[in-house]
Amino acid sequence: MVVKMHPSIGLVEAIKQRRAARSFRGDPIPEAILQEILELGIQAPSGFNLQPWRFIVVSKQENKDKLQACAFNQRQVGEAPVVLICCGDRRITQMEYITSVIHLGEDAGAMNDSYANYLRSNIPEFFANHSSFETMETWTNRHTMLAVAYMTIVAKSFGIDSCPMEGFDSAQVKEAFQIPEEVDVCCLLALGYPQEPFKQYGGRFPSDRVFFNEKYNAPFQFS
Repeated sequence: MVVKMHPSIGLVEAIKQRRAARSFRGDPIPEAILQEILELGIQAPSGFNLQPWRFIVVSKQENKDKLQACAFNQRQVGEAPVVLICCGDRRITQMEYITSVIHLGEDAGAMNDSYANYLRSNIPEFFANHSSFETMETWTNRHTMLAVAYMTIVAKSFGIDSCPMEGFDSAQVKEAFQIPEEVDVCCLLALGYPQEPFKQYGGRFPSDRVFFNEKYNAPFQFS
């Protein structure tokens, strides 16, 4: 039986305190906490509710060692009690998959015939035109990273630190973990309890450098 857990840190503090951990202790993550991280993570939004993300949960040391060898021997992969191989599935454009999304909406009471027909006709057209992205991998990566971001914040709220990682050989990871050709490895996400000292806060640019008013480079100010 899985015991439900409750966050120990509020949302605002979890966002402010989250850091990329560079080294982890070997302490295991309680199963109930890991379940909350994973299940709340996939509450992230996605275009047309297609949910292209797929995650391989790696916790056995022999498999973490195998993954570490594919990730330029970075220590976080071997040390963290859990590492997620975060993937995006390009097969979401297949009509069989679109139909499964429609059935999901029907079961939730959020789908009618008109919207179902809209999805059947507009999803293939959207990806055929791909006016806002160049490749399917770009689109699936965008949405997978939304779920990854959710997971890092949820994890921190339960006292678990994380490290999203782009340093790996994608072809090696796919071969080692039997990932289909149509599925792309977006990132690795190491989860666990960090070794001290923690990574220092690197600061953030002020809001007037990253927020603009109505058009690019027009100053934006809060009232």
